[in-house]
Amino acid sequence: MEQVFTILGNTIYLVMFLIALWGAYCVIMVFARVRQKQFANEEQQSLFLEAVEQPLSAGDYEAALAVCEGDRRATCQLAQLAIDNRKLSYKKVQQLVGDRFQRDVLQDLEYRLSWVYTVIKSAPMIGLLGTVLGMMAAFAKLGDPNAEVVVSELAQDIQFALITTACGLAIAIPLVLCTAYINVAIRKMEDLVQYGLNQFLEVFKESRVRYPNK
Repeated sequence: MEQVFTILGNTIYLVMFLIALWGAYCVIMVFARVRQKQFANEEQQSLFLEAVEQPLSAGDYEAALAVCEGDRRATCQLAQLAIDNRKLSYKKVQQLVGDRFQRDVLQDLEYRLSWVYTVIKSAPMIGLLGTVLGMMAAFAKLGDPNAEVVVSELAQDIQFALITTACGLAIAIPLVLCTAYINVAIRKMEDLVQYGLNQFLEVFKESRVRYPNK
């Protein structure tokens, strides 16, 4: 029986280590995704908008596409999508751009964050499972009438129970703080992209009125 508890204890440690790595990986990926999809500040986005608005105002859509091409930031990709679909009605272009931003950017971030929330919920539960196993091992030794109770062994079982609880909390608490920061960063990114996109679409709409056949 003692070997069984030892195997289960090592399994608990391994599982907690793996979910801690997975949680950290998901947080890093979300941070990287947010940084990849937004401009560092409003000034940089304004510079991009000025660069793309000049050829748009002149009806030079190819030059406007060249400004957007290869840039993975959300405002640039959405502007490129709008220009590529300029033959559609303005309302359809507006809806297409909004849907693409929601699906390819925001939903992707929500999907990655959902894994972080799963780790936040599961880490304390796994720690609690380790606590239960540690106490079970301790009481199993106390309840065996033929076994000599060694205080140091009981202390090890109780220590294991407390360590797993602490590990579960140590995994979950930093991730809670990270997700709070990430949610703020996502909202800031969404506001910045929406602001830039609205500016772009105004110029885009005017250019389509001036140059309907291009």
